[in-house]
Amino acid sequence: MSEKRFEANRFFLKDSIRQQIDFLQTAQSRGLSAPLLQKPCPAAAPRVDLPAGKNALMKVGKLPVGEAIVFRESVREYKTDPLTLEELSALLWATQGIRCVISPETALRSVPSAGARHSFETYLIINRIKSLPSGLYQYLPFDEKLAQLKLDEQIGRKAAAACFGQNFIAASAVTFFWTAIPSRMEWRYDLAAHKVIAIDAGHVGQNLYLACQSIDAGCCVVAAYNQEACDELLDVDGDEEFTIYLAAVGRC
Repeated sequence: MSEKRFEANRFFLKDSIRQQIDFLQTAQSRGLSAPLLQKPCPAAAPRVDLPAGKNALMKVGKLPVGEAIVFRESVREYKTDPLTLEELSALLWATQGIRCVISPETALRSVPSAGARHSFETYLIINRIKSLPSGLYQYLPFDEKLAQLKLDEQIGRKAAAACFGQNFIAASAVTFFWTAIPSRMEWRYDLAAHKVIAIDAGHVGQNLYLACQSIDAGCCVVAAYNQEACDELLDVDGDEEFTIYLAAVGRC
């Protein structure tokens, strides 16, 4: 009984679904408009200008990539020292920064993505970033800004509670929450979209690890969380957009 249950779930890890799709009938092939590359945020949300992320990463990064790979590890204990806005901008650019806009439907970012579809939005639970009050923020990579969605001095504690009480999240300087907007990938790949969305999340997480290592910060990605609680924390609908991955970051 259990073997059959495992076999059914393992289908997701295979690419057999691709042979069952008529790619001439995808939304892209039928000429339907592509989903927006960046989720609009509330017009009234205050914007915070970020230092140019690419330049910030090259400036504050202290290790060559070989050393960053050698010394990469998960860190769950953080100092109370804050990160700077420049360091935060470097980490944001390393994970979802815009390298080149090719067309209204396609932009290349700092991480690979199947078909350059980039299904993720980045939200930040900020506890200790210099010059930023604690709260919930949305990264706007095409604008190199943060949108301040909500101020809340208890946001770190609430994030930890939404992740089954993993208290190191509350102690972080910032926790990155990535949501998926599946329609961006489905537009091109139909039912073959969902496996590659999961693969893409791994690219983002690893880039964050290496960027954190380069600025002498600790990182720990998290895949165990209460789906409904995290979606509510971020104020996303849980259907067309939902939490898929997160990572705590702090000075170490």
